[in-house]
Amino acid sequence: MRAGYGRSVFEPLLPLVLGRDVSGEVAAVGTSVHSLSVGQEVFGALHPTAVRGTYTDYAVLSEEELAAKPASITHVEASAIPFAALTAWQDLLLCLWCGYRQRLLVIGGGGAVGFAAIQLGVAAGCYVTTTCGSNSVARMLESGAEQAVDYTAEDIEVAIKGKFDAVFDTIGLPETERTGINFLKRGGHYMTLQGEAAALTDRYGLVVGLPLATSILWKKQIQYRYSHGIEYWWTYMRADSDGLAEIRRLSEIGKLKMPVEKTFRGEDIPDRASEGCS
Repeated sequence: MRAGYGRSVFEPLLPLVLGRDVSGEVAAVGTSVHSLSVGQEVFGALHPTAVRGTYTDYAVLSEEELAAKPASITHVEASAIPFAALTAWQDLLLCLWCGYRQRLLVIGGGGAVGFAAIQLGVAAGCYVTTTCGSNSVARMLESGAEQAVDYTAEDIEVAIKGKFDAVFDTIGLPETERTGINFLKRGGHYMTLQGEAAALTDRYGLVVGLPLATSILWKKQIQYRYSHGIEYWWTYMRADSDGLAEIRRLSEIGKLKMPVEKTFRGEDIPDRASEGCS
């Protein structure tokens, strides 16, 4: 976003505050808020298009964007969970929570959203396979994945056996889409974070780009429905109070964890962002 991604939406709104995840203490509540109280420890995440972000001392969120912070983890740990986990939650909802004992393939499990999807799938009773880099294999297996394939050292089309009920592609390149589609059973679901809506609206503007993206999505949905018998979706994070409540429950009992490798001061965010940190 600092480099211009999403400019078609955000440029008219500048200046804006970045940051989506939050964990902290409620300082004040509006008159219509009933589930939260001043002094309560909470965590949550803003919608991707929010103008007022969370890289602040005080953040403003709606009631449905927050839940009580899991008591068993710190604010630092809690602040790394909601946005990634809610993004993964939306994808699993598309395939009816992946269903007990169904097979889920997560392409790109080493990232935050992919790692959350693995843990949510395992918690739902799925058999989970994932692809990741060599440094992430052990962590994927520890989180409950039945198989973690190092895409830098193995041919995933050879290493992974059988068909899946759902494929969650966090990479979204043409080759990962082709591979993911071919791993699906008929009636399965392919879901990717890398839909073309933002890129096309940035390139052509909202008036042309958004209808163009919609037409591309419809074309792919029809194409794959008839050629492979599967459902195809672009997915995005959306506020979901039920999802956040389940994420809180799983975090509380240790079934959903997000590793925090480094912390830094708010004033260091511009430098860290340029290094690729989130």
